[in-house]
Amino acid sequence: MRAVVVVRDGRIVGERYAPGFTADTRLIGWSMTKTVTAALVGTVLDRFGGVGAQGLRPEWTDARARITLAQLLGMESGLAFNEDYGSTSDVNRMLFTAPDPAGYAAAMPLAVTPGTVFDYSSGSSVILARLFQDRFARPADALRWPYDRLFGPVGMHSAVLEVDGRGTFGGASFLYATARDWARFGQLLLQDGVWAGAQLLPRGYVAWMHAPSGASGGRYGRGQVWRRLPQGMDRAGLPADTYWMLGHDGQSIAIIPSRRMVVVRMGLTPRWAGYLPAPLVLGVSAAGSAKGGVVDALGLEPRTR
Repeated sequence: MRAVVVVRDGRIVGERYAPGFTADTRLIGWSMTKTVTAALVGTVLDRFGGVGAQGLRPEWTDARARITLAQLLGMESGLAFNEDYGSTSDVNRMLFTAPDPAGYAAAMPLAVTPGTVFDYSSGSSVILARLFQDRFARPADALRWPYDRLFGPVGMHSAVLEVDGRGTFGGASFLYATARDWARFGQLLLQDGVWAGAQLLPRGYVAWMHAPSGASGGRYGRGQVWRRLPQGMDRAGLPADTYWMLGHDGQSIAIIPSRRMVVVRMGLTPRWAGYLPAPLVLGVSAAGSAKGGVVDALGLEPRTR
């Protein structure tokens, strides 16, 4: 464990850091970045013409032209992609050796008919990051947009979304932020994309994001969030409306609308070591109001009770 932040009703009610880590430490979210990428796509959804947009890449002149934006977001594009981190797989080649990661992923052939199979793929998220940036006439405008239209308005001033050698955002993995700023993003989702009265994400888009994708059997949302924890990680007792942002080595954000709660856990704990995110969330979601310091609603800045 490196950091835990628990937010209820827009106030931090619990916060802990491991030795060597503080509220100012930027922490990598790994695949939690995918959810942020889905939100960024939402901020320019009108430029796509909606989630049903097709013909997304100019080189997709074959059956891939039928892949919709919604299918990429819901991990049901049908594109072949090996997400096995334990080998020299597509995900490792794409993230660490390919000069153009989005191009690498987009060059994959169709393995199945789009919309028929759920296949978790970092390739889809990197393609989405490139598609997001391609909605802008000038590359510099695309690079500024996340900071001007998302991170800045919610106060995520620590956020750093890295780019690759091609200049494409690392939309599958490479967002760094403090635990508090990760909590801000979770709170934005909890508030249906509204922050301080401003509608940052299209009305209804967050609900669409955590509605089930058709091919996942209810496990995954349509917008790069988990509705149920992956196999072997679920636990009875979690509020039924809990949904998740999950990242490699134990990063997690649980959003619990019925409890008005966001629970952030950052660390370096591989699944093979036996770590499961549910027990922490079960414990804090059942707890009452915290004793001691609270923070201003929305602002997430400490004050004295």
